[in-house]
Amino acid sequence: MSMTADAAIIGGGVIGASIAYRLAKAGKKVVLCERYDFAAGATGSCDQCVFLQSKNPGIHLKLALDSSAIFQDLSKELDYTIDYFKHGGMITIENEMEMAVMSDFAEKQKKIGLDVEIISRAEAAKRQRGLAGHLLGCTYSPQDGHVNPFKLTLGFVKAAQKHGALILIDAEVFGFKLESGRIKGIKTSKGDVEAGVTVLAAGAWSPVLAKTLDLALPIKPRRGQIVITEPVAPYVTGNLLSGQYIVAKYHPEILADSKSLAVRLGVGLSLTQTSKGDILIGATREFAGYDLRNTREAIREILKNASRLVPGLEDLHVIRVMAGLRPYTPDGLPLVGFVKDREGLFIAAGHEGDGIALSAITGVIARGLICDGKAYTDVSALDPNRFDA
Repeated sequence: MSMTADAAIIGGGVIGASIAYRLAKAGKKVVLCERYDFAAGATGSCDQCVFLQSKNPGIHLKLALDSSAIFQDLSKELDYTIDYFKHGGMITIENEMEMAVMSDFAEKQKKIGLDVEIISRAEAAKRQRGLAGHLLGCTYSPQDGHVNPFKLTLGFVKAAQKHGALILIDAEVFGFKLESGRIKGIKTSKGDVEAGVTVLAAGAWSPVLAKTLDLALPIKPRRGQIVITEPVAPYVTGNLLSGQYIVAKYHPEILADSKSLAVRLGVGLSLTQTSKGDILIGATREFAGYDLRNTREAIREILKNASRLVPGLEDLHVIRVMAGLRPYTPDGLPLVGFVKDREGLFIAAGHEGDGIALSAITGVIARGLICDGKAYTDVSALDPNRFDA
């Protein structure tokens, strides 16, 4: 079966689904192909955080703030419940080094527009019970929230379908259609799709497909392991991260000589609770290729770290674990835009652990660049060609 479209989208995660919705709503004929099922990759194996405090001051945080603004009314816009709640969030501070890093981080974030402050351990304990006594304090922002990743993805998909998009699952992409050096679509297990624009939004697997075009994308899979507890009565208020996570993410040189296994695995607390009561405890940041297996050593370190910061977690029962591959880029920003020398190819990948939080705005950016030739704001920092020698 052969199909034609204005845009062929590869990837049924939250990024591909968001772009499909925005393009279809703009009147474009869209075909989205997903090799397994919706949210089968990183989208379905992550926490639910729309966490703004974890974003680097600058374009990263600006885009997260803009995305958060869209989330406010997104359920109504999509006519689909996505379970978005803005309960606020905190980042724990354990020592003077973390206090210095987080104080500087928060001040810079304020200048971008985030409502964030340093609060005492006593004040933090009023917002989240069970915190360890050794904490010096926390950062706090009322703007942090969380969303159900599965419902969010399905909301985008169903809204895209209402606007005429053709959504294909179990449709594996084998390669690209080339004509006179231009990419004219994709070849899939359900037939060829001829399209004016091909959008590669396959997360950590994007470089694998790009390689068939002799294109080397600076994206590496980074494994994140998460523990899920039994459903319990409300325990986690909002979202909780650790300062160690921020230090490891943005100042790895500070921890470069650490002998700690937890540090080597990139363990940092990420704590949130679903509407059904399960508590999600994460996470690692590991370079393990495309290995999706959970490891005993990582799960042990995640639980040790979490119970050290929130001792009350020790009384809960773990029911399962999961792992996902986050698409890492060297500068921590995604690749969003057209690829030079590969006419017709648009990349939207490399969000690492920020895919959920940035999904809403990524769809808007892609629609602007594809339909109008420009985004709503300067997104040159996301240029997929920025790493070219």
